[in-house]
Amino acid sequence: MAGPRRRQWLAAGAGWLAAVALPALADGRADVPQVRIAFIDPLSGPAGDIGRNSLHSWQFMAERLQAQVGVRFRVAGFDNKGSPQESLNALKVAIDQGFRYVVQGNGSGVAAALSEAITRHNQMRPDKAVLLINYAAMDPALTGEHCSPWHFRIDADTSMKARALVAFMASQPDMDKVYLLNQNYAHGQQFAAYFKAELARQSPQTQVVGEELHQPFLLQDFSAQVQRIRASGAKALVTGNWGVDLRRLLQALQAQGLNLPLLGYYPQLVGTPTVLAATGDKLPVYLVATAHTNQGGPLAALATEFRQRFDEDLVVTASYDGIRMLGLAMARAGTTEPVRVAAQLAGLGFEGGTGAVQMRADDHQLQTGLVVARWERVSPQHPRSAEGTGYTFAPVRFFDAAQLSSPSRCQMPRP
Repeated sequence: MAGPRRRQWLAAGAGWLAAVALPALADGRADVPQVRIAFIDPLSGPAGDIGRNSLHSWQFMAERLQAQVGVRFRVAGFDNKGSPQESLNALKVAIDQGFRYVVQGNGSGVAAALSEAITRHNQMRPDKAVLLINYAAMDPALTGEHCSPWHFRIDADTSMKARALVAFMASQPDMDKVYLLNQNYAHGQQFAAYFKAELARQSPQTQVVGEELHQPFLLQDFSAQVQRIRASGAKALVTGNWGVDLRRLLQALQAQGLNLPLLGYYPQLVGTPTVLAATGDKLPVYLVATAHTNQGGPLAALATEFRQRFDEDLVVTASYDGIRMLGLAMARAGTTEPVRVAAQLAGLGFEGGTGAVQMRADDHQLQTGLVVARWERVSPQHPRSAEGTGYTFAPVRFFDAAQLSSPSRCQMPRP
């Protein structure tokens, strides 16, 4: 496999279309199917670092798994700046340029807008159908009341993650008083709502002693929030915050020496482990995710290579599942044509990066397990360091798909 070669995908007059790195292939075989994927997520602004890391992950997996899946995927980045409207503009350009596969994960509002637009497009132009692969937007409605035959989610949704989070907390005797702090938009609101619903179901004795929402990516200092958390008597802090908002929250906790357990979905994202390492492992932090820093299996060697190539951690492991899933479905369909590929994706079972998973046919929600991992010093048992800090997220409990799954609520209009 040759080294990466830089190529630019630029649309005239469209400043939000990003220049991206695409791998060159040594074999040049004409008989290998070629599929272009439009990656539509923030590549600039407050979430740009996370979007760029995600884009690198998809491009890397497309290159590294080509021989395994038998498809030459090309992943081009479109910068949507976190905006649903910018995402729709990017989608139009991508379709005009011949893209038939879209990958997105940063924001359920964006995912909903894309899913609706793609559904309308496919109704009007079935000869140019498009599929949406959602790798991180967790709103259960996307595979529930707003499900679409053209949308496939390859991450656990908010309800599944809340179920695992509360089950773990309920097993810890010192986490019976919690404070909820979240960003005031769809994700943060849903995080709080599903968490409280799971508390009522699994752990009614646990008290929510404080709760607040704040505007996303605007606060420069979380000192006032930390003071309120301390005054509440909380024994644990539960947050769906991510990116710069989570990093600033952690810095405020460190500055005030409030070392109560923090539990969330995103402390492994780019930049956050480095902030955590500033105070070692004094702050007990727990991650709920589909994978962890010391994941074994096929992801282990890929994570090492990714770190060497990009000087970043491989955290968007859904990219592995996405590329494998698409390749398998295309092989079974005998074509890269999206309508026939979609028919093969529905109900497809396969070996993902963390084990056996299945794309449920009823609603296109991946049935997958979740791990709870704790921030701690690297050890012989868990030697992979997060961001080269000497600390890592080590697994402490695993929940399989059967423990997390809910019945489908989707009434999907089939094509």
